Amino acid sequence: MGLRIKELIKEKGLSINEVAETMGISRVGLSQHINGNPSVEVLERIANAIGCNISELFTKTKEGEIIGIVRYNNRPYEINSIEDIKKILAEIEDNKK
Repeated sequence: MGLRIKELIKEKGLSINEVAETMGISRVGLSQHINGNPSVEVLERIANAIGCNISELFTKTKEGEIIGIVRYNNRPYEINSIEDIKKILAEIEDNKK
């Protein structure tokens, strides 16, 4: 799942420094998030600082491809296929028993 954070920052006419300042972190800290594996919470903060929806941070998918993140009971689940959706649903249903 690719991120297009740097591209969006440029599209919005912002700089990495401005986004980092809005988030209350250093430019280096933001760069580490962008180049690392940011959590859903960090992605939400980045999206808010840029002024976009979190879904816009991700690269466009091929038609029919499923990519997403679902949060249930404060736990993020990554979805890359229909099989992932089935596994998540089964886990949630098992936890309700």
